[in-house]
Amino acid sequence: MSTTVLAPVAGRALVLAQVPDPVFSAGMVGPGLAVDPERGAAEAVAPIDGQIVKLHAHAFIVAGAGGRGVLVHLGIDTVQLKGTGFRLLAREGDLVSAGRPIVAWNPADIEAAGRSPVCPVIALDAAAEAVAALALGPVRAGDELFRWE
Repeated sequence: MSTTVLAPVAGRALVLAQVPDPVFSAGMVGPGLAVDPERGAAEAVAPIDGQIVKLHAHAFIVAGAGGRGVLVHLGIDTVQLKGTGFRLLAREGDLVSAGRPIVAWNPADIEAAGRSPVCPVIALDAAAEAVAALALGPVRAGDELFRWE
């Protein structure tokens, strides 16, 4: 089974080693890529078809076919903002199609609050070799980001 994971935000696709957080950059959460988002008001979208199994203002998990979960984390250390600067556009438990808006936010505001707006996109419970990058460099929200074999 192969899953194509889409970029949840527009910006520049990066390898995880470039994420300014040791837990994500070392792949401890799982393999994937990250997106350094464009600055300005934006909506983070579902990276795959599935069900929102966890939804916080700063992060969400969509579980798709075969129970594969994809984590989207909107910025680094943004949990400390306690939801400030984020607006939920969906609910935990919702069935979503890839590309559906989940959270509205402004990466420039996150950066102004002293945090990195870089967004790790993680294939949960995947082996590192199961993930292959499809994009590095400029991406739009909804572009193919990586394939999970």
